[in-house]
Amino acid sequence: MKRTIPSVPQLYRNVRRWTEIVSILSKYGLADWLSQFHIDFLTNLLSASEGQSQSNLTQHQRIRMALAELGPTFIKFGQLLSTRPDAIGQELAEELSKLQSDTPSDDFETVKSIIEEELGKPLDEVFVDFKTAPIASASIGQVHLAKISADKFSCEPADPVDPKNGMIDVVVKVRHAGNETIIETDLDIISGLAQLAQRIEEFKAYQPVQVVNALSRSMRRELDFEREQRNLIQFAGMFEKNNSIVTPRPYPDLCSSRMITMQRIVGKDLKEASRNGTSKEKLSWVASTGADLYLQMIFNHGFYHGDPHPGNILLTDDGKIGLLDFGMVGRISEQLREDIESMLVAIVNQDVSMLTSLIRRVGNCPPDLDDAALSNDIADFVGQYSTQNVSHFDMSGALKDFVTVVRQFKITLPAEASLLIKVLVTLEGTGRMLAPDFSLMEIMKPFQRMLILKRLSPTRQMRKMRRFYLEVEQLIDALPTRLTNILEQVQSGSFDVHLVHRRLGPTANRLVVGLMTSALFLGSSLMLSYKVPPILFPTEVMGPDGQIVRHLPWHGVMDLSALGLAGVIVSLLMGLRLMWAIRKSGNLDERS
Repeated sequence: MKRTIPSVPQLYRNVRRWTEIVSILSKYGLADWLSQFHIDFLTNLLSASEGQSQSNLTQHQRIRMALAELGPTFIKFGQLLSTRPDAIGQELAEELSKLQSDTPSDDFETVKSIIEEELGKPLDEVFVDFKTAPIASASIGQVHLAKISADKFSCEPADPVDPKNGMIDVVVKVRHAGNETIIETDLDIISGLAQLAQRIEEFKAYQPVQVVNALSRSMRRELDFEREQRNLIQFAGMFEKNNSIVTPRPYPDLCSSRMITMQRIVGKDLKEASRNGTSKEKLSWVASTGADLYLQMIFNHGFYHGDPHPGNILLTDDGKIGLLDFGMVGRISEQLREDIESMLVAIVNQDVSMLTSLIRRVGNCPPDLDDAALSNDIADFVGQYSTQNVSHFDMSGALKDFVTVVRQFKITLPAEASLLIKVLVTLEGTGRMLAPDFSLMEIMKPFQRMLILKRLSPTRQMRKMRRFYLEVEQLIDALPTRLTNILEQVQSGSFDVHLVHRRLGPTANRLVVGLMTSALFLGSSLMLSYKVPPILFPTEVMGPDGQIVRHLPWHGVMDLSALGLAGVIVSLLMGLRLMWAIRKSGNLDERS
């Protein structure tokens, strides 16, 4: 079926990049859906597929390979998309989480010019030593090791100053040159693809435009290193009295939107620590303490580190837990945090109706949601996991099954809820890598008791009453003006009521067909009754001599109106077709 598309300016901006992207998608057999749109400069690209045979690859693997070939922006976008299993499915999310960005680094002269432009000083005046070769290069930027003098910059007791020379080891992250322009171009194209996907019925329920917009905002936030600097400062304040965790301290005088300088944390990442003879007791302590820290971030602060994989968590030389990479963080609003707390309480109490109601409130539900089927699936979910022993509770399995149920009914969760689920799944996986008997639910037990007490606390009730009072006050302030505007519109005759119907097309069509069938049958019956000419099998005809000649009925049939007979036959066929359509769909308001 030929589809028309609205004015989508993204299609005709950056045509060269569009051509490259669609060619790669076509190469991996992922561009068939674009052929439904007759876009002139893409038509030839969709007709042929080149490259190696992919018959032994799954579609999810081909998607991952295509994103990897499309470059750093799409790799990062795929990594962010892996946090949305509710939108893309659990299997694809797990496949996309394997994406690794190994972006070529900028040369030292380019990095030097960026730093000097941002700080307004020569590199040698700021850094005593600066390693020209980066230790890592990702899609957003690259990382260099350096040293600064403690005399030149504000120093705190926790800063690891070398007593021999008064130097502080730091890490400098610099955004790739031209990175922002490239990313904006690719995000513009991804937005165009989402607009096209939104017009296809099978994709529409997953709201590709909204999902892409949310992920694009996350990616743009990661481009701003000043935001990461603020995240570091906030985390340092949260855990300043906790001696078991250390986060990099940023140096504001050496930070900007394109670069960030922070304290270097020396230690082994968790994979290396688990392989290199660290005692089981120490690894178990890291798993339980780290999980407790994350749960404090989530349930006490509503602000947490968003990527707890083993490479971002260090075991320092002095036995502390170090967190790295604060570009991706999660925030939970107070309302969403209360809803999540209520969900946990509902699962513990096996309250299916409450849990179903909370899912409907938190998620974005389709208009034709089958409430009875959703309640049945939620009941199965609660029955399966509420009876498991806490010490052996499979948290990641429960969360994955929960996302599967939600996605089956085309319910889209808020981006912050999806990221939280991803973090909890990753956290349990990291914990079990360190200690096979690790149980995240066991560590959550004190938090469950805390959540129940918080729900009953006078402070929470007072806060809810205060919020309710403010909302009522705003309503009272706005109500007279709104009522006055409505009355003025009614008086002037400009008051309009706009109705938006959902899926009433099939019902209206069948109603019209039914009315036409009834009218045609009734009219045809009257024509047969009144013997409207032309007549078939007449009993009386005019002879050549003007005399009336009588004929015997043909098998008992006589004086039939041809038009009436034809109308009856057509109306019967229309009625049978309508009944067949209703029987096939099983419901009058569903498509046949």
